[in-house]
Amino acid sequence: MSAEATNPEAHPEARPELRRRGRSRLDLRRLGRAALLGPTSRDRLPDAIGHVAEAHRAHHPDADMSILRRAYLLAESSHRGQMRKSGEPYITHPLAVTLILAELGAETTTLTASLLHDTVEDTDVTLDQVRAEFGDEVCFIVDGVTKVEKIDYGAAAEPETFRKMLVATGNDVRVMSIKLADRLHNMRTLGVMRPEKQARIAKVTRDVLIPLAERLGVQALKTELEDLVFAILHPEEYESTRALIAAHAGERDPLPGIADSVRTVLREAGIAAEVQVRPRHFVSVHRISRTRGELRGSDFGRILILVGENADCYGVLGELHTCFTPVVSEFKDFIATPKFNLYQSLHTAVATPEGYVAEVIVRTRQMHRVAEAGVVALGNPYATATPDAAADPDEERVDPTRPGWLSRLLDWQQSAPDPDTFWTVLRAELAQDREITVFRADGGTLGLPAGASCIDAAYAQHGEAAHGCIGARVNGRLTSLSSSLSDGDTVQLLLAQDASSGPSAEWLDHARTPAARIAISSWLDSHPDRAMATTSAARAPLSVVGVRGGGANAVADLPDATVRLAGCCTPVPPDAVAGFLVRGGAVTVHRVQCAAVAQMRAVGRTSVAVHWRATADCRVTLLAESFGRPHLLADLTEAIAREGVEVVSATVEPPVEGRVRHTYTLQLPDAAGLPALMRAMRDVPGVYDVSRA
Repeated sequence: MSAEATNPEAHPEARPELRRRGRSRLDLRRLGRAALLGPTSRDRLPDAIGHVAEAHRAHHPDADMSILRRAYLLAESSHRGQMRKSGEPYITHPLAVTLILAELGAETTTLTASLLHDTVEDTDVTLDQVRAEFGDEVCFIVDGVTKVEKIDYGAAAEPETFRKMLVATGNDVRVMSIKLADRLHNMRTLGVMRPEKQARIAKVTRDVLIPLAERLGVQALKTELEDLVFAILHPEEYESTRALIAAHAGERDPLPGIADSVRTVLREAGIAAEVQVRPRHFVSVHRISRTRGELRGSDFGRILILVGENADCYGVLGELHTCFTPVVSEFKDFIATPKFNLYQSLHTAVATPEGYVAEVIVRTRQMHRVAEAGVVALGNPYATATPDAAADPDEERVDPTRPGWLSRLLDWQQSAPDPDTFWTVLRAELAQDREITVFRADGGTLGLPAGASCIDAAYAQHGEAAHGCIGARVNGRLTSLSSSLSDGDTVQLLLAQDASSGPSAEWLDHARTPAARIAISSWLDSHPDRAMATTSAARAPLSVVGVRGGGANAVADLPDATVRLAGCCTPVPPDAVAGFLVRGGAVTVHRVQCAAVAQMRAVGRTSVAVHWRATADCRVTLLAESFGRPHLLADLTEAIAREGVEVVSATVEPPVEGRVRHTYTLQLPDAAGLPALMRAMRDVPGVYDVSRA
């Protein structure tokens, strides 16, 4: 166990809330920086569990520490004689993992399971012993961690290892918290391994564990893991970044002065706030150096402002933008719209009179705790409202804090046909760093990755039944399945009644979620004849024209003028209408709400008064949207004929994604029968909408 992880005296800098308690707490970010900037001596840890207990008590003053001491005694005695590859006693590893979690504020049950997380796998201790000594909750977590085998069996074992990890995490998110802390300590002590093994473990950490830490909101672990991976996989860039930070350390840092100015502004405004300067970690410095070029002193850190209430965050923002020059493009409000990993803060940047630009983060202390520790800060998500209620340890749990992305991972991992597909899709899914929420027509919600289409929404809501999806309404408007969705959209999915309907190969071009892509690919593989069929072959529309032309039943106040009803809005009695003189001396009649009316007036067309004849008959154009099926045109024509309406012309467009559009020009004996006609057409099986052109 390294001195950075075990000896608080090596790092005298304390967090402000801990100075009030009279002791210095460990800062994970500072520990990581110290480990990277150079080796330190290894000291024996006196009263090892005492440091864990003190760190835990800082977050949970009323916690029962006796259970931690009992867990430590069991772990120490069971691991006695075992050594790590670094030559240290093995007990230093569970102690270090537990200390990391204690610093993040994990509750007692998590810390107890963390101390015991390797005992069942590596010693003679059994799950029954753990259950008898520490209860079902600790046993459940230890069992979950034990089922996730060690990730050093070679590349072939990694997909199945992470599949087990996801399942265990889905049953209890605290399992992943322990595994992330476990990986962090292993990465800190990775120097004893061969370079090729270091590189392999670092790549897995980069591709999967760091994105999982980001998804779970555990930024304190994520940033240190990023720096450790950066040092192993990109040693030259790491060394140049290290030299850049070392050079900055010898220069005047403008951020403390800016922080003092901010404190003065907020104090004069009567806003109680704590202002800190937060140095950037190695990867962050490397990223901004690539985008900004030469860095200035204010680029090596950010100013963090902690307040008590949400409203104070916006009060601070107002003072900053009043007393400094704001950089508008840098403002982001993650309080009103939190990130998918629970993160909330206000981000802005201000320019000082000296020409420095300082990035500023404003959040409440509770937001800060969640931003650093993520799900670890949520405590026990499975605590029942009635403590006496007995829970079945074999029953699958429903995690009230389980984010939507984790539920999606758990759903599609069961359908992944082989380990390679699972591994490839897992990394692609974790690379998605933003999430949107769309509303279903029944009032429910769907969590989807940014850029998801209606196809993804269909499979998220209906599973394999989405094979028959042929269209969607987004915010009330009919759209194609390939349409992308935005945060807050309302989507209504339209399913075909034909059970043999299936997706086309083109759907894969628009599917973003693994569940959708795996389901579509599986269906196409099982229907090779349908997969090979082209759905995009151009076909001319089918047109049917009646023998009777029919005349307009509108009259213009212009002798001998030919009157035409506009095809863009197809007015019928008793619509309010307007007439305009067009080329050839004809008068075209529009509904007054038609957009063409304003265009006619704008170009100076002569307005002509028009009115309806006393006769009740009229001509109208209707659009019918339907699912493609045999005999649909005949059924629609029969429904129209039953209403006593004559078809003047009909056009049927080629099917698009299983949907067919019909355009009918009809002669009605009485305009009053139009609503009944439209209802009759909608009642035809397969027709889902009828509207006027």
